[in-house]
Amino acid sequence: MITYDKLFVAGSWATPADAELLEIRSPHDRSVIGRAAQAQPADVDRAVAAARAAFDTGVWRGTAPAERIALLRRFNELREANAEKIAALTSAENGSAGWFTLAGQPGLTRQANAYLKAAQEFAWEETLAPSDPHAPVRSVVRREAVGVVAAVIPWNSPFSSATSKIIPALLAGNSVILKVSPENSLSMGFLAELLVRTGLPEGVVSVLPADRETSEYLVSHPDVDKIAFTGSTRAGRRIASIAGEQLKRVSLELGGKSAAVILPDADVAKAVQGLKFASLLNNGESCIAQTRILTPRSRYEEVVGALKELVESLKVGDPSDPDTFIGPMIRPDQQQRVRDYIELGIEEGARLVTGGPQVPEGLEKGNYVTPTVFADVENSMRIAQEEIFGPVLVVIAYDDEDDAVRIANDSEYGLSGGVWSSDENHALAVARRIRTGTVTVNGASLAFDGPFGGFKASGIGREYGAVGLATYTEYKTITV
Repeated sequence: MITYDKLFVAGSWATPADAELLEIRSPHDRSVIGRAAQAQPADVDRAVAAARAAFDTGVWRGTAPAERIALLRRFNELREANAEKIAALTSAENGSAGWFTLAGQPGLTRQANAYLKAAQEFAWEETLAPSDPHAPVRSVVRREAVGVVAAVIPWNSPFSSATSKIIPALLAGNSVILKVSPENSLSMGFLAELLVRTGLPEGVVSVLPADRETSEYLVSHPDVDKIAFTGSTRAGRRIASIAGEQLKRVSLELGGKSAAVILPDADVAKAVQGLKFASLLNNGESCIAQTRILTPRSRYEEVVGALKELVESLKVGDPSDPDTFIGPMIRPDQQQRVRDYIELGIEEGARLVTGGPQVPEGLEKGNYVTPTVFADVENSMRIAQEEIFGPVLVVIAYDDEDDAVRIANDSEYGLSGGVWSSDENHALAVARRIRTGTVTVNGASLAFDGPFGGFKASGIGREYGAVGLATYTEYKTITV
């Protein structure tokens, strides 16, 4: 049993405003695995006040970039040294299969290293030569920290979401309040322990697990200068409205309903094996999951059959079992949500190829759903348009390449996607036509040097690398 009876406020452990602890339950069997304090508005006030004071005095933003880089490099090394513990904690509280949480640890290192490299090469200050010889004014252009950042992250991949925000925000010299989901109180409590050991100045960072109401109180706080949010499009719209009213800087990484386009010349076996990871990573609870499988009519039943065989081969069960590929949904309400969508797909007239709304046999104590594949899906169906956030795939037929691109783009979302072809250049050409923030070709993994984010209802702004770092800075021009 893990207990966090204090909150990490302004760099140290503090007594919470509310002494009642939340029970953290295992998605596998719903047993209590931990208890943790939850932040209230009074705790937010303390954290924001300390962050504001730290920023205004310049205790962190006034340090040299090299010093900030060194401390964040230390944080990354501490995280690497504790990778197995982080993976186990995340699996226990989220239900994410152990293969996924362990496989994600090297990705966290690459993500951090891309930010560190960007910070080393970043133009923190540069002098521009005058463009007009008759007006020889020099412009000194600086990139300065925005101020106090409210970083609000979801439950599905907490360490990735947390580090993708706190590392660039801190590298830029900001103060940060990281608001995490109650379900992640244990892994994020351990994140706070690592931050203590990192040696950041007092007041610069807080980690607050809290409910939605307290989260809205945080992002609405007048002393918060920027909101960095990852989560649902619905919540993102609310946050954007708050930011608009108060003229806060905002970046939003939101939902997705990404398409995987299998071109006629693709190796179907390789494509389907790649979709095992691209479509079903993290139990399907992933914003970048490619859950719309677009297939040429000439190879439709071949693809449907291969997907059926794949999904039926995957072990569903205890996330701590190394043979498990798909674990439980995080909460009973999320389990019911996914099952309701499967029922909806049947009602809409899609062909149920495998799976269904029933709970897998022998796993009734947990938040499990049966991985499901639908065929004969029209892109207008709700199961093809709405983000299900579970292991549910829909296979959609297309007539030709233009039709495939049209269907891929016929979505309110635009976060991710994939193209499969035996001709890489051809796949690249098709990828350029898809209106999403990232597209993978033949199962390539996401890179962390380039920007990540979405088109349309999938968000505003970008994360990762130099572009992601820049979103936590403001331009200042001094003319001489």
